[in-house]
Amino acid sequence: MKNYNKTRIIYVGKVPVGGNHPVSVQSMTNTDTRDIHATIAQIRRLIEAGCEIIRVAVPDMDAANAISVIKNAISIPIIADIHFDWRLAIKSIEKGADAIRINPGNIGGYEKLQKVVQKAKEFYIPIRVGVNSGSLEKDIREKYGVTPEGLVESALRNVAMIVDMGYENLKISLKSSDVLTTIKAYRLISQKTDFPLHLGVTEAGGLVPGTVKSSVALGSLLMDGIGDTMRVSLTRDPEEEIYVGYEILRATGLRKRGPEIISCPTCGRCEINLFNLADEIEKRVKTIKVPLKLAVMGCVVNGPGEAREADLGVAGGKGIGIIFKGEKILKKVSEENLINEFWEEVQKLIDEKESNNK
Repeated sequence: MKNYNKTRIIYVGKVPVGGNHPVSVQSMTNTDTRDIHATIAQIRRLIEAGCEIIRVAVPDMDAANAISVIKNAISIPIIADIHFDWRLAIKSIEKGADAIRINPGNIGGYEKLQKVVQKAKEFYIPIRVGVNSGSLEKDIREKYGVTPEGLVESALRNVAMIVDMGYENLKISLKSSDVLTTIKAYRLISQKTDFPLHLGVTEAGGLVPGTVKSSVALGSLLMDGIGDTMRVSLTRDPEEEIYVGYEILRATGLRKRGPEIISCPTCGRCEINLFNLADEIEKRVKTIKVPLKLAVMGCVVNGPGEAREADLGVAGGKGIGIIFKGEKILKKVSEENLINEFWEEVQKLIDEKESNNK
């Protein structure tokens, strides 16, 4: 599943975006970019979580100058996020940014935009043309209001300006905090251009509301075949954005990374602290890259039967639990040892799968 009209391919660093390449998962640091040590440390944690492209805020020249040091210390492409000051875009490119994100309408006018485009052309790095519902041009707001049609016209107008300057190494994002506006805008623009599309719901909110809004919007678009790269924007540690992003891609059948956990919602038959059990297992598997299906069930009677498709499962009882593989019970364990014993079996399974793939 890809775009209605197959998108052209660009490269952000070494990461291909567009065409039939996998949808890449991005995040953005929430550290002060000028604090180089903190920013590098956070990016490395994000890489461990699965982040494939990272964006950093560039509010001033010190932040722009920091890009070269940060880039040399990480293993994924870095995008400079620029607003208002065209000189920051120029400096970020010179300092090694693998791409820049700008809103051409707020970069300082046509001549300044042209200087940015020329510098991007010199280094041949992509420009992400990002428009959002809070920054539509006055004439577009008067014509359309803040609508999907307005977002699309603004994006295409800005893209056309850059294309007229002789540069087409571009991708587009249309951001709104409204789910339905986001979905409709991307559906409209996917029929009007073949530039790669970066998906996201801006200002989506905290973990629960942000996950729900992003899942509905991004999931709908991805199932339509729309989207080449994505960020789940959460008011949360950015590592959570990566985990949610991969779960959306898993649910839409586009990518698999690391274990999938299936767990029951509990009922009156549950005699074990399933919430703690599930939470602890979720924490432990976050750094695992091998695709697995793990089951965490609350009932020893129904657990193995309902979760027989899992690679490995655990089901609780009164003071005990069982660890099972398919319909086969591997062992019975006391409740206090259940997590550690289950984790040992997970490690064995990972070793087994990795040795089979060699």
